[in-house]
Amino acid sequence: MNLMNPSYMQIAFTVGAMAMAVAVLFIRLKASRRPVTVKKIIIPPLGMTTGLFMFVVPETHIPILWGIIAFAFGWLLFSYPLIRTTKFENIGGEIYAERSRSFIFILIGLLVVRLLLHEAVEQYVSVMQTAALFFLLAYGMIIRWRLFMLKQYRVMTESSTAS
Repeated sequence: MNLMNPSYMQIAFTVGAMAMAVAVLFIRLKASRRPVTVKKIIIPPLGMTTGLFMFVVPETHIPILWGIIAFAFGWLLFSYPLIRTTKFENIGGEIYAERSRSFIFILIGLLVVRLLLHEAVEQYVSVMQTAALFFLLAYGMIIRWRLFMLKQYRVMTESSTAS
């Protein structure tokens, strides 16, 4: 049994993506019960940055233009629904993320779109290159979303200290 077989890898990546999506849902729901901090905003993208080490492996190499396009799609398109549904509220002098029912549906929708795109892209490039492209797409999405959150958080903390 060859575990590096593209069929097994595709199944593993799909199951992994679904598991990560479920984990993100639970983490986000739990996080909305605790105050937001700068550290909580910036640690996820910093942790995700370690994923760039995947490009050390030659099988993940893609043309730079493809990488830029994937990152741009994440930055411009996929981050937008997350930005639109992320709102903060000040409760007792602490900043909390407002709970949003649409956030869960958006995350599930993004996962479905990602899986559908994954199938289409995988017809033209290897499984490892597909993983690289979708990592860059997700990285662009989370960077823009978290920068938006940081900006919104700073505005709220500055206005609460000014009053």
